Amino acid sequence: MTVTQTTRVTRPGGPAADSRAAAPPPHRRPDGQDQYTISEVAAVTGLSAHTLRWYERIGLMPHVDRSHTGQRRYSNKDLEWLGFVGKLRLTGMPVADMVRYAELVREGAHTYGERYALLESRRRDVLARVDELRDALAVLDHKLAFYGERNGSGQGLPLPAATPCASPTAPPAVAPSSPRTPRP
Repeated sequence: MTVTQTTRVTRPGGPAADSRAAAPPPHRRPDGQDQYTISEVAAVTGLSAHTLRWYERIGLMPHVDRSHTGQRRYSNKDLEWLGFVGKLRLTGMPVADMVRYAELVREGAHTYGERYALLESRRRDVLARVDELRDALAVLDHKLAFYGERNGSGQGLPLPAATPCASPTAPPAVAPSSPRTPRP
């Protein structure tokens, strides 16, 4: 068994921490040499070690290899899977659906159709949410234009040239209201 020396570092305003866990691996390790500790994976993904263990317990994380001492050893494939799970979380997919998707992946290629249907349903939900956010952004732009025209200096405040979610298929922005209809 190899023993490694660790040093304790204190972050300003924080507790002492293992210096190996303080920074993520500088780059992806070559396959076959890709053994990451749970603290390294936590640093890379932003997930806590508790969350990583929970993912494994509920079946969201595929089998994680263990060292001869029982410590989890994550691979590049595990990091890729966690990245995908992170994207599913961003879509608002319920944990139960993510677990179901993970089960389907483990069952094999004959589940492609069911996986497709699950992801397609989530895609429709995401597109609906994008439309809602575009509408909300249009309202904000409208209010900014309204208040910009009425600020104390008499000059309008400039709006951003383009909104981050603008696309060729985005709905047109809401036209500003007339000056005689002030709104809160």
